[in-house]
Amino acid sequence: MDIKEKLAQQAEKTKEEKKVTLTKSMSIADLIHAMEPEIKKALPSVVTPERFTRMALSALNTTPKLQECTQMSFLAALMNAAQLGLEPNTSLGQAYLIPYRHNGILECQFQIGYKGLIDLVYRNEMVQIIQAHCVYKNDVFSYEFGLEPKLIHRPVLKGRGELQVVYAMFRLQNGGCGFEVMSKEEIDLYARRYSQGINSEYSPWRTNYEEMAKKTVIKRVLKYAPLKTEFARAMTVDHAIQNEISIDMSEIEKQVPIIEGTCQEIEE
Repeated sequence: MDIKEKLAQQAEKTKEEKKVTLTKSMSIADLIHAMEPEIKKALPSVVTPERFTRMALSALNTTPKLQECTQMSFLAALMNAAQLGLEPNTSLGQAYLIPYRHNGILECQFQIGYKGLIDLVYRNEMVQIIQAHCVYKNDVFSYEFGLEPKLIHRPVLKGRGELQVVYAMFRLQNGGCGFEVMSKEEIDLYARRYSQGINSEYSPWRTNYEEMAKKTVIKRVLKYAPLKTEFARAMTVDHAIQNEISIDMSEIEKQVPIIEGTCQEIEE
């Protein structure tokens, strides 16, 4: 089944009587307009179809390679950003739409950025503080786990040396807290396993390495925090490639997380 047939099937699901005609020559903007009834149902109330279209065109302008991705994977990734209230492919670093070659086909992968993750965490009123920091070779740093955990980090003002460790911590309104520590080697292993495009010019791992490293450690430490189910659903679409549009994108079963050996880097 090709992309046009998938789009037609999605359009036919709407209860509105508007006839949708799709052609191979249609641009992404035209496809969005053709799919407007279905897209409008899935968009959160704060995002209009017009704003959705502007987000799409902006992402295509900043990352032209996205124009070669399958239309449905691009629309699905964009829908994830819209439903989470995150701006994709902007200087804000909230979310990224990244072209990946998957099973020989160029598709669009959705990734939550570091700042987008922080924004999602702070939507939970239980969280008082969520932070992540990089530790360099010449910083003073030590930590202990156990019944009385301790973490000390004293950064030097200059000449800090190479990145060694990244840690994240949280504190809840009720006083509960926790922290997690990962070495640069652990973080690089994670990136190679879940983001095969780490060396691609389109990957935030290349353009914003420290922020993506912080995001990685934050995701790990939040496993110990009592966050709402909405946050857990948001995490299910991180690093996902999808080929459907739904009122709740986290409910789409066929999500393709990037795992070691499944994707190839884009050849320039």
